[in-house]
Amino acid sequence: MDKKSSKMSGMSAIAAFGSIVVALVVGIVVWKFVLGNGSNFDAEMHPKNGSILGMMYKGGFIVPILIAIFIIIATFSIERLITIMRASGKGNAADFIRSIKSNLAGNQLDEAISACDKQQGSLANVIRAGIDKLKNVQGDPNMDKETKVAAVHKELEEATSLELPMLSKNLVVISTCATIATLWGLIGTVIGMIRSFAALSQAGAPDTTALATGISEALINTALGIVSSVIGIIMYNVFSSKIDSLTYSMDEAGFSIVQSISAHK
Repeated sequence: MDKKSSKMSGMSAIAAFGSIVVALVVGIVVWKFVLGNGSNFDAEMHPKNGSILGMMYKGGFIVPILIAIFIIIATFSIERLITIMRASGKGNAADFIRSIKSNLAGNQLDEAISACDKQQGSLANVIRAGIDKLKNVQGDPNMDKETKVAAVHKELEEATSLELPMLSKNLVVISTCATIATLWGLIGTVIGMIRSFAALSQAGAPDTTALATGISEALINTALGIVSSVIGIIMYNVFSSKIDSLTYSMDEAGFSIVQSISAHK
């Protein structure tokens, strides 16, 4: 099991790294060929009046990296959304928990297992593992009640420990990108302002083109960084809340299973 988990973890890391590389390549392509398309500029390669894409291109080399960060956040957010929806299983989790409690109260273990098979989620996997263990120890005359409770509780903990890493995987990528987006945007802002002040410091009439380019780079980078960061933070908090809710449901169901042992001699 450890080798299998290690192999899956390694493959997941490779997939995550590959996704980041692809996002960076896509960001460069978009910046170079979409934002830098000649139709966005006049004859002197200044952004046309009202051309947002041209203004974004003038944001400089910081822009493709910010685009890549946005793509990474969007990609992993979609991946986490699909994974957590699958982990939640079919139907309403609260209704599922109530049905399991009802089955356990009536010692209807087979019905509870059948309900878990229909639910098909991480919550159902944990509950099914606990119920399977409960069935194994319930009729064992060589085990007292405390030993049975400990055995089932251990099985529930192990099942939960296998499910939780799958739920929280890649959340660190989203949170990291949300932080980096703001900082990287600020780097672009600083570079743009340096160019603007350099244009103003020239002797004689200031270079208005260089001044406009510097200000454009500063504002575009700031805007892209803030938008990416806001989306990343929102998605991270939404997914964390969903995972906490699933974890609470697992704990609640585990308590019900343990209580069903105590209710029977």
